[in-house]
Amino acid sequence: QVQLVESGGGLVQAGGSLRLSCATSGRTSSSYGMGWFRQAPGKEREFVGGINRSGGNTYYEDSVKGRFTISRDNAANTVYLQMINLKPEDTAVYYCAATLYYGTPQATTQFPYWGQGTQVTVSS
Repeated sequence: QVQLVESGGGLVQAGGSLRLSCATSGRTSSSYGMGWFRQAPGKEREFVGGINRSGGNTYYEDSVKGRFTISRDNAANTVYLQMINLKPEDTAVYYCAATLYYGTPQATTQFPYWGQGTQVTVSS
């Protein structure tokens, strides 16, 4: 089992940047593929991007491509979401999640382990 704790959220102006971190504990983080999701008020939780166990493959939802970058440091048991050129529509609670699936999982049902979330608010 793995535990996940996100940090790094906050309030930023449109065009700004934030880096979210997801610290993992318990089972070795390199045993899991990782994903980032977000949920805006009144909306369903949606996939943002994912990274495989080694960090050699990342994949993203179309609206964040070129603006968001996922990376991981398995020695530090931490996964990152670097966000640049933020837009008001990026405002949401951001969650990291862990999966035992291989490939490019994107469905919430493919990720059994979740953090508590961190709020990102982008003002216009």
